[in-house]
Amino acid sequence: METNISLTDLAVYKALASPVRLRIIQLLAQRSQNAQALAKALQLSQTITSLHLKKLAEAGIIDFYQKGHCKMAQLKVDHIDINFPKKIYEPYNVYQTDIPVGQFTNFHVEPSCGMADQTGYIGKVDEPAYFIDPRRFNAGMIWWNNGYLEYQVPNHLTQQDTLQMIDIIAELGSEFPFSNNNWPSDITVSVNGTELGYWTSPGDFSDVRGKYTPNWVPNNVNQYGLQKIFRITDHGTYLDGKPWSNVCLQDLKFMPDRFILRFEIKSIATNNGGCTIFGKGFGNYNQDLRMKLFYS
Repeated sequence: METNISLTDLAVYKALASPVRLRIIQLLAQRSQNAQALAKALQLSQTITSLHLKKLAEAGIIDFYQKGHCKMAQLKVDHIDINFPKKIYEPYNVYQTDIPVGQFTNFHVEPSCGMADQTGYIGKVDEPAYFIDPRRFNAGMIWWNNGYLEYQVPNHLTQQDTLQMIDIIAELGSEFPFSNNNWPSDITVSVNGTELGYWTSPGDFSDVRGKYTPNWVPNNVNQYGLQKIFRITDHGTYLDGKPWSNVCLQDLKFMPDRFILRFEIKSIATNNGGCTIFGKGFGNYNQDLRMKLFYS
């Protein structure tokens, strides 16, 4: 689950602001239980325990299912990411390019794979031939197992510009048939043929619906990813502001007219769990792939 520092997510923080509810989460992490069993473990009345369960359910942290005559409570999420508001001060000039996720220029993918737009799936799922279909330009979500997608991004730098930093921003997740919130995958990111490193996506998420994912998408398939910011500087590459690899701007093979951005799942990856890329109209950010060239 992803939350923001906003009033719309206040229910989540209120649900967690209770020693009793934290204890309930710990108990449900061991196994699903009904209100009576939880009340006994907590040494509380069943009525009070039910009120605590209601708050956790309203926050989307737990849900219920029927087992015989018993109403069972179970955990719905196994992690919560909090996105703090931040303002990135840009002391340099910036060339920004947004690339629709369907506008890839080279690919090799293996099933499970597919593409989707605002109205439905594009062609048949698990058929790589549809990745060359012109309708791919409408895609807002693309997924595949082994293989890669490549995007060409224009290089607008002039001879008078000095490149200082590159940001690559993408909403990414793993790929599992339908969904699996605990499905790690090593996603390798490259620029101009130089590998920046790999990020291990923790899962293919469907614990809650994506904020912008169309209504036609079933609840039990991937709903959203995690927004990742890859920053290349003259002293290394950073992931979400933290040191990630030793690759510097000087290590890139520059072309005068373009950058080539690749997202890849290697067959030899330790966590070979596929990749999903979310663009406009899908996921939690309503944003295409973005590359920002900071220059002076």
